[in-house]
Amino acid sequence: MDHLPAITLITDPAFSRHDTGGGEHPEVAERVQVITDRLDQSPLAGTLNRLPSRAALRSQLLSFHTEAWLFRFEEAVLSGRTYIDHPDNQVCYDSYEIATLAAGAGLVGIDAVEQRSSNAVFSLTRPPGHHAEPNMPFGFCFFNNCVIAARYWQRQYGRQRVCVFDFDAHHGNGIQTAFEEDPSTAYISIHEHPSFSYPGTGWAEEHGIGAGKGTILNLPLPPGAGEREVLRLLPKIRIFLEKFQPDALVIAAGFDAHREDDMSGLAFSVDLYRKLGTFIMDLARNHTQGRVMSILEGGYHLDKLGLCVEAYLIGILENTK
Repeated sequence: MDHLPAITLITDPAFSRHDTGGGEHPEVAERVQVITDRLDQSPLAGTLNRLPSRAALRSQLLSFHTEAWLFRFEEAVLSGRTYIDHPDNQVCYDSYEIATLAAGAGLVGIDAVEQRSSNAVFSLTRPPGHHAEPNMPFGFCFFNNCVIAARYWQRQYGRQRVCVFDFDAHHGNGIQTAFEEDPSTAYISIHEHPSFSYPGTGWAEEHGIGAGKGTILNLPLPPGAGEREVLRLLPKIRIFLEKFQPDALVIAAGFDAHREDDMSGLAFSVDLYRKLGTFIMDLARNHTQGRVMSILEGGYHLDKLGLCVEAYLIGILENTK
């Protein structure tokens, strides 16, 4: 491990201030802490380079979200609301500010990739984002961090064909909404089948609409699926990317498919996340000249989350030697 390339982590102490009310809510500040603690104690510790996040600009948020949603979100937190639309979407007074910081972490990560500062760039953020729709929150998500990052990559650096690959246990309905009619973007999602899992979207028959037809690849899995079932899907992803020919990859890195995480019925192992990391870096080397960055989405089993992220980053670095 001594000679592994550096890992750039984009994070911020402010993420801990997004208060989801305690109790039974799974999206807690400890998620970031257990990942940080694990990486600091792992063989990767000496490769870590930390960068602070920065708040996404309003114009960058508006690359996907509506003005009405920005005003409604900000007004809700300033007026003392404890959730928006559904108790899943818990907020506190600081949540709007912190959500802009979470959205901005992906932008800092893209800058790091473009500057070639390291081979593995991971945005260690909360709240997550892939469920957020243009004008409303869903499933703990307020701003769609991956979509905002993809639009930034296109507009700031001219990487016009951007693909988001999402291996969170749940389908990223907001990402599909953003991309399904856009031929310049693509979305790949491995998730638990919508018949069994939140948010009930992500059917295999959905391939995109109009000019975006053929840019969506949904790969739903039955409950109990693990390494064997996932590895069978990887050739389909290779074929899809050969056709799409992306200039950059954004990874929606969710870890709630682990067999001990009760947020899904999937049965991923820690080592499967290592294999996914190796596979993703291989895709980046073959298609995007290494332009890939990852953004934390789900993952709620605090005893396993740090191990899963560590394994994923090890997998990425194993394929950069």
